[in-house]
Amino acid sequence: MGKLRCFQIDLDNPQALYWSGQTVSGRALVDLESEMKMREIRLEFLGKSRVHWTEQHGSGKHRHTRHYSANELYFNNVVTVFGKGLGGGDEHTLPPGQHHFPFSFMLPPNLPSSFEGGIGHVRYVVKGTIDRPWRFDDNCVRAFTVLNALDLNQLPEANHGAEATDNKTICCLCCKSGPITGTIKVNRIGYVPGESVYFEASVQNLSNRECGISAELEMATIFHATTKSKSTHQRINSIQHQTLMPGDSDVWGGDRFIIPPLPPSYLSGCNIIDVRYLVKLVVDPSGPAFDLNVPVEIIIGTIPLTSAVQQYQQTLSAVRPSAPPEVAMPSPSYNEFILGSTHIGNEEGGEHTQGQVDFTPTYTYYNWSRTT
Repeated sequence: MGKLRCFQIDLDNPQALYWSGQTVSGRALVDLESEMKMREIRLEFLGKSRVHWTEQHGSGKHRHTRHYSANELYFNNVVTVFGKGLGGGDEHTLPPGQHHFPFSFMLPPNLPSSFEGGIGHVRYVVKGTIDRPWRFDDNCVRAFTVLNALDLNQLPEANHGAEATDNKTICCLCCKSGPITGTIKVNRIGYVPGESVYFEASVQNLSNRECGISAELEMATIFHATTKSKSTHQRINSIQHQTLMPGDSDVWGGDRFIIPPLPPSYLSGCNIIDVRYLVKLVVDPSGPAFDLNVPVEIIIGTIPLTSAVQQYQQTLSAVRPSAPPEVAMPSPSYNEFILGSTHIGNEEGGEHTQGQVDFTPTYTYYNWSRTT
């Protein structure tokens, strides 16, 4: 019947990262211990986004699960590399040993960047299938990252600053204390991964409660199903400050977040997932009370602001006077998504799947360490 030792997709680009419009090339490897009868070997190039979550509604015997979902298809190309699809009958025999089947596929322009977010994703895969008569098909899958450039220089607001102020008054039974007021400020809102977001913040505590104070870098994702939307918030990083006593105030200056490898804002090209980033001041009163959250939105792109590059050049020249007068911006590297991997094997390849069953997208990261 033929025994399969290995079935996998190898990409020519070891980073498995491509920009919209580039060519994805590689080969499918089939390693057989003995000859195998099959209809064909085919490769599927698939780009898609999907949103899906469930909610419980009703109670008792009327309780039921409701599904919310939406899908977008960007491309789905299937090619046969051996067997039926190339002519010559319905059944073909592949001899034992290693067999390599090269492939090449040009990505369409303006694809949304890869994204893995639990209840939704933008995903690109090459899927291989050995179609075997009277048996389960053998599958393998290889996911890869696609990036859509977001040039911060094309966004006039990216070089602008942002400031937000909010307050809340804590009420407990008949007692009402004074307000808690928080302010947070950034001098610009456009950044690329690897840059530092410097921010200033202040808190005035006129309540009768002790307050914990922190700042957070947060990714806010909005998933749009056909009939409903859902938001998730993931804390990327946080900074804690000392507890603020009743009647006291606190002023922050010079604190920063270094932007880790993250997908660009907005996920341009995808209509069912929207990604935003916030730098947020959080004031947590002791006892039963909701936090005071004061956010400002920042934009994370893939191409840095020219003004940021110029500042990098000036600072580098000051640190290293012997450096050439004109220094190019730091070359981006490509690092894995900070929030980790996603299991994709069952969804993309089914039960009998070899190859890559877990996937972590990679994103641009600029090393600004000399200036941050």
